[in-house]
Amino acid sequence: MNRPAPVEISYENMRFLITHNPTNATLNKFTEELKKYGVTTLVRVCDATYDKAPVEKEGIHVLGTCAGRTCFD
Repeated sequence: MNRPAPVEISYENMRFLITHNPTNATLNKFTEELKKYGVTTLVRVCDATYDKAPVEKEGIHVLGTCAGRTCFD
């Protein structure tokens, strides 16, 4: 499946990278892409579709978020 390219947004001293939601099968390539952009913190805003342990092993902190009564880990 083709995935859209990441989109980087800068605002003042902050940078955001908008990406697709990876799967365990695409996690290695996804993690390499995050490292290419210098990502240090990843915030999930949808259901988890991958194991966060390999991402954290690469030094990227993974956070969940909540929207209303729905939380994403």
